[in-house]
Amino acid sequence: MPRRRERSISSASVMESEDYRRLFVSAAAVIFGVMGQSVARGWLAKDLTGSNAGLGGVMLAFGVSMLLATPWGGVAADRFAKRTVLLISVAMLITSSLLTGLVVVAGVIEYWMLLVASAIQAAAFAAYLPARIAFIAEVVEVDQIGPAVMLSQTAQEAMRVVAPALAGVLVGLSWFGAGGVFLLSAGTSTISALVLFRLPRGEPRVTATRSPIEEMADAVRYVRSRRALGLVALTTIGVVVIAFPYMTFLPTLADDRYDVGAGGYGLMSGCAGLGAVIAGVLAPRGKWTVHRPWATVAVAGVALGASLIGLGGAVNYPLALLALLAVGAAGLVFQTTTQSLMLVLSDIEYHGRMQSMVVLGFSGFGLAALPLGLLADALTLELTLMMMGVVVLLVTAGFTVRRAAHRRELVGVEIA
Repeated sequence: MPRRRERSISSASVMESEDYRRLFVSAAAVIFGVMGQSVARGWLAKDLTGSNAGLGGVMLAFGVSMLLATPWGGVAADRFAKRTVLLISVAMLITSSLLTGLVVVAGVIEYWMLLVASAIQAAAFAAYLPARIAFIAEVVEVDQIGPAVMLSQTAQEAMRVVAPALAGVLVGLSWFGAGGVFLLSAGTSTISALVLFRLPRGEPRVTATRSPIEEMADAVRYVRSRRALGLVALTTIGVVVIAFPYMTFLPTLADDRYDVGAGGYGLMSGCAGLGAVIAGVLAPRGKWTVHRPWATVAVAGVALGASLIGLGGAVNYPLALLALLAVGAAGLVFQTTTQSLMLVLSDIEYHGRMQSMVVLGFSGFGLAALPLGLLADALTLELTLMMMGVVVLLVTAGFTVRRAAHRRELVGVEIA
């Protein structure tokens, strides 16, 4: 490859953009808080209900809220200034974290409050995530979109190493506890908001002449008219819906199967994040991950399915940690590659709505968490995780077959 192309895919060249650095730091701050409070919320749900279904119920509230809010969030990212969308989203996160922390500290927390907090966070994310990813395409060069998304998501996963591990320790401290974790999350989100004020507006790309529903319907027609884009979107949603609920069940694995408590739960979540960070650092160095995105999606999907099967079959805690390293690495590569492909394959006026379709996958995994939790209670959690891995392998196989059938259209598409 020419020297210029090699430079374009380096992290250093991406970070030369001052606006990208601000977006990067702001996202890292808010994700740190969100990942930390997810540990506290999961632990509280398990403590208040004592069941996998209780954990699944929290994720169901998250999924339903995100499903309803996502079309509006994607449209908002295209219709309004992206900085404004991000600030409103972060304000919702601050409010939710602050109020939840206060009721926990006061000793009046109830399960329904966790459901409400989860729903508010999901609504905020439904707008935050599409606007943030779409904003990246405006603050870096076109040939840097792939590495920029990879770097941003790697930082997000780095927060999954630090925040859950720290939160797991803090939850176990009587003088700090789960309430303190929620309040800490409110503080880091406030820092994120302050950094966002220094970003440019992020100009609107769509004139508000139609209703949000009509604009989302237009985006669906757009995807259907582009076979390659539709294939990536459907595969992303399918894999995310089936694979990512594994995070919901880590408290049960930590407490019931391995008996390692809140600290062990934080370490398990942190191991998944560590695997993602390692993959994020190494992936840009492998040219095939950048210049062969279609093959990368297939390989990452197979690795994710296989590692979920390994997690279900892990007979002891160290093996579970190893499996989670692999889950995190495969999930990061899969997610960032598909997000980057969707940005490159779509016109800029559709970027927000395209990313909202990715977010739909996350709402779907929230919806899937409750039935999967019920299945885990009826069978075993170990068997359920293995079944999830098998389904991911089947979805990836379908992607590979479809890609082969339409190779002529898909060949030559790059993400950098």
